[in-house]
Amino acid sequence: MTIDLRSDTVTQPTPAMREAMFSAPLGDDVFGDDPTVNALETKVAELFGMEAALFCPSGTMTNQLAIRTHTRPGDEVICDQLSHIYLYEGGGTMANALVSVALLPGVRGKLTPELIRDAVNNPADPHRPLSRLVSLENTMNKGGGCYYTVPEIAAIQQVCKDHKLVLHLDGARLFNALIETGDSPEAYGQLFDSISICLSKGLGCPVGSLLLGTRDFIAQARRYRKLMGGGWRQAGFLAAAGIYALDHHVNRLKIDHSRARKIGAILEKRPEVEEIYPIDTNIVIFRLPESILATDYVAQLAEKGIRAVTFGKHLVRFVTHLDFTDEHLTELEKRLAV
Repeated sequence: MTIDLRSDTVTQPTPAMREAMFSAPLGDDVFGDDPTVNALETKVAELFGMEAALFCPSGTMTNQLAIRTHTRPGDEVICDQLSHIYLYEGGGTMANALVSVALLPGVRGKLTPELIRDAVNNPADPHRPLSRLVSLENTMNKGGGCYYTVPEIAAIQQVCKDHKLVLHLDGARLFNALIETGDSPEAYGQLFDSISICLSKGLGCPVGSLLLGTRDFIAQARRYRKLMGGGWRQAGFLAAAGIYALDHHVNRLKIDHSRARKIGAILEKRPEVEEIYPIDTNIVIFRLPESILATDYVAQLAEKGIRAVTFGKHLVRFVTHLDFTDEHLTELEKRLAV
């Protein structure tokens, strides 16, 4: 038995999800006539109380489309220094939108209104780029799955309104946050100008993310999606997986969070673990001593049939998901003790 904790992207479609996929009515999404894609986009837009949505292959694409659509070349995007849009999207913010970034030192990757306010450039100063967009990430991957509350976001939204900034959400694991806080998707739709959500992480779909916003914004994003080669044809197979996941896989995220905390309890007993980040959702990040490199430790885990990723020179990340069961959890504890 291989225990794969590298990411919640490693899941396989469930039998019921596969059945939904292969029974889906199809069309050509580039022409706008794939009924299942259209149904998914409508479903998600209505769920968040936003006007429109666009189905795309990846969260990187939805984030990059949002940045490209909201900004002009030479603008500046404000984000945390640990943000996915900066660290893990191949330099796309600069390559696709021709914008610069202001990297802020948040707490576990979370920004505060004060940090953002202080980072806004004077629009009358021609030496500085125009501050245009604030991007938040929820949950925060590099922060160990921590999340914003609605009041925290509302305070940031007010700063954005005061300075005429656009507010975007990289909500790759947003449903993990929602299931913990009990907040409604509609509350997020009122706070952000655009939202990216991922279906292929905690929700267990094979592929897919959606970008949400106004009709005009999505129409322009669709044009840029085509430019980036993101137009796809009979994508309803994948959209059907998203519809199934939204109907059946959201509430079960609590199980992933519970198992993550149980992993934390196991790691607390391990002498090589110096620190464990607070476990808020399904991500477990732990620190090794200076004498142990994360690369070496992950290689040792692989020899035991445990797959993980390094998250820094001495940091290792585990992520729980729907294919990680109680049986895997019991086996994990046994193998770590060997």
